[in-house]
Amino acid sequence: MKKALILILILLLSISAVGCDKVQLKPEGENSKEAPQTVNDEAAVKSVVEKFGKKLQFVSLLGPEDVLEKSMEENYGEFVSPTLIEKWLKDPVNAPGRLTSSPWPDRIEISNIEKTPDGKYEVEGEIIEVTSVDNGEPVAKRAVTLVVEKIEGKWLITEAELGDYEDTDSVVYENTRYGFTFSLPETWKGYKIITEEWEGLSLVESNEGEVVQTGPLLLLRHPEWTAEKKRQDIPIMIFTLDQWESLEKGEFHIGAAPIGPKELARNSKYVFALPARYNFAFPEGHEEVEKILEGNPLQVTENMDK
Repeated sequence: MKKALILILILLLSISAVGCDKVQLKPEGENSKEAPQTVNDEAAVKSVVEKFGKKLQFVSLLGPEDVLEKSMEENYGEFVSPTLIEKWLKDPVNAPGRLTSSPWPDRIEISNIEKTPDGKYEVEGEIIEVTSVDNGEPVAKRAVTLVVEKIEGKWLITEAELGDYEDTDSVVYENTRYGFTFSLPETWKGYKIITEEWEGLSLVESNEGEVVQTGPLLLLRHPEWTAEKKRQDIPIMIFTLDQWESLEKGEFHIGAAPIGPKELARNSKYVFALPARYNFAFPEGHEEVEKILEGNPLQVTENMDK
């Protein structure tokens, strides 16, 4: 009898131990499934933000309203919620995208991804802007915070907050008298501005050859330029809109070159142009200047002194 009781007790303890093992193993199983899921979600969120960052350069925020709407739908639609796109269309200046031809937003570099209690992800990073003359190196950085959430099984950006631009090593000349900026490589730090004047000679028979128009000619001069060892300047001719129209009509010409100046950009008051054959003598540094100009470094603004 006593042996039977001992056997029953041993059997009950064995069953209890097995049951405890099962209870302890269950949470471990659940945690092992949850951790990979979180990792997979973070990877998906990161991919959405990085792909979105690559599309920023294709959306010109200053384009016509209908063009902007189509561009946002085509480039942002896969990564951004319709509600947020609609918000950006109503206020494009505060939306991420391209404001100038150069520099342009090249990518978003992510610094932190954090899951919020409601299952969304908050992504912090910087929008990196580049030009064609800086080999992909940032000329400007802008902080950005994005909220990414799963909508109908798809991760989409639903909120965005843009921060201020961060200073970089690029050199930017700003002219508030005529309303433009000009981006230069870091090697031009210490440049000088030389102010000269262009002259327009009449092509009208009654006063042919006489000076009938004049305007400012600004020279951006490399810091290593000397009288003994001259380097290529970057010349910028400035015309009023009426002067440029008159030039295009052939009412006057500038210099002996058979072709006229090349327009670089214009704002509401002025046209900025490059003189014809400005580098005809091929001085030292002319190749660098050509490369700088290829990056569309001159950007117009409406920030002009009254």
